[in-house]
Amino acid sequence: MRRSNRRDFCRTLAGGAAGLSLAYRLPNAFGQPVQGAASTISVAKITDTFTLLTGAGSNVLLLTQPEGALLVDGGTAERSADLLKTVADLSGGKPVQALFNTCWHMDNTGSNDTLGKAGIKIVAHENTKLWMSTEFHVQWQNKTYKPRAKEARPNDTFYTTTKMNFGKEEIQYGWLGQANTDGDIFVFFPGPNILVTGDVFTVGKYPVLDWSTGGWMGSYNDTTKQPVGGVAEACYTLAKIGDLQTRVIPGRGPVQSRPDFQAHTDMCTTMAQRFRDMMRKGMSAGDMFRSAPTKDFDAKYGDPQQFIANAYPGMWNHVRELGGIV
Repeated sequence: MRRSNRRDFCRTLAGGAAGLSLAYRLPNAFGQPVQGAASTISVAKITDTFTLLTGAGSNVLLLTQPEGALLVDGGTAERSADLLKTVADLSGGKPVQALFNTCWHMDNTGSNDTLGKAGIKIVAHENTKLWMSTEFHVQWQNKTYKPRAKEARPNDTFYTTTKMNFGKEEIQYGWLGQANTDGDIFVFFPGPNILVTGDVFTVGKYPVLDWSTGGWMGSYNDTTKQPVGGVAEACYTLAKIGDLQTRVIPGRGPVQSRPDFQAHTDMCTTMAQRFRDMMRKGMSAGDMFRSAPTKDFDAKYGDPQQFIANAYPGMWNHVRELGGIV
């Protein structure tokens, strides 16, 4: 399918589902400056060469090597200057040579403009580049996004999984399918055993199911007892990377252990099954919310309203895959 047709097709699908959860739509959950955000970037050393930076939007992982610096995600545009100054200080003034975008969202790609103009390598899934190259409307936010500047768009894209070396570190990275968006990726550093999940996993919050750009909850296979598609399957994929000692970097929040991430995976698998079963019963988005399907997880993940509201149209976009609904 040609790129323009592919985007039109996605808009048509999303538009058809927009009215299904209109009454339950909440304000923006990403891509806007955070009012009252801290003026400093917090720094947490993980190893001698890896540092977690917070306070710039999304989590940012910094790798420093003798030849330069590498970043996984770049925070918001509003915090980019502070972030890049912190990176320069921590790396001893070494230039940033590569940047990974784990999805297209504005709180992950805010440093693309500055670093792209400097000619650095920006690595992302091809779908992330496509969203950043066109105008599109996110229905659940009621917000239209304009094409990003050519220099800000990823210039090193891929489709499935691949790897590269940066200094002494091997980096493995791959596509997570249609999850938080349809361009989500993981980045794994096997040497120090560090896994970056992007926004498929955020601490203390339900995942954002950005159904307007291909995200959805996923389903559950009653025969294999495994998740199928969506955030649920993305978590299942991530859970097979590394081992029990893997340090997991979520989209937001502190470094997590493998058991922490497994608990998140279990929640997503459970909710994929519950949402599917509710839709097979003919429930509306309002019915689903009133039935409180997340009540045993809310103490840990917070207000579920946006999560449920976005799950419903996202699953309607995959209604044939779910089966037993229409």
